[in-house]
Amino acid sequence: MISEADYFHRQIQLWGEQTQAQLAEKHVAIIGSGGLGCTLATALGTSGIGKITMVDFDTVSVHNIHRQIAFTTEDEGSHKAECVAAWVTRKNPFVKVETLCKPFEAFAKAEIKPDLILDATDNLQTRYEIDAYAKAHAIPWIYASVEAYHGQVCFMQDASFGVFPLSDHTPGGITAPIVMFIGSLQANLALRYLAGLSVKKDLLYYLSFDEEGELIVQKFGMPKA
Repeated sequence: MISEADYFHRQIQLWGEQTQAQLAEKHVAIIGSGGLGCTLATALGTSGIGKITMVDFDTVSVHNIHRQIAFTTEDEGSHKAECVAAWVTRKNPFVKVETLCKPFEAFAKAEIKPDLILDATDNLQTRYEIDAYAKAHAIPWIYASVEAYHGQVCFMQDASFGVFPLSDHTPGGITAPIVMFIGSLQANLALRYLAGLSVKKDLLYYLSFDEEGELIVQKFGMPKA
């Protein structure tokens, strides 16, 4: 039978048993179970976070699968949140994954209060709602968005999300690797925070590839709310 000490051996080598045990007491909510949500749940679920709440009302479509790593063609039509939960618990028997197959509004009404909220949505309206809920309950959250060959991430604590003008814009074309790239950066910030390591907050990272294929990383300080 697999032990937690064996499963998390390489992380325990990195930061010790106490920090690993600390992660097992943490609860994160991932809002959205698409490309970013799949990457986040996989990375954090296999890192030892004790409880994950997946929030998503949507079902799997064929065009999702190329970039949403928790799904196969057999999952078409199934609830994304439930598929992600099954995927993560198959990879890590020590994590508890709960699902809420409803819009974010249902999460907010349930007054769920995790240690950290992770934005894995694809629309600004829901992000505004996440920001309002997080600030009302003094919960930090991590914003992320991806499109084409670029993406952005920000650990939101005191920053004003109002700098992003509200619109109904949704992403157009997108490559699979950039989704995993941005989701991994988002997961790294989350893991550092939950492990008690330093995290640069209220700093927007904008990552893109220029016409010559060079990775450009820009940083912008976010104004406070």
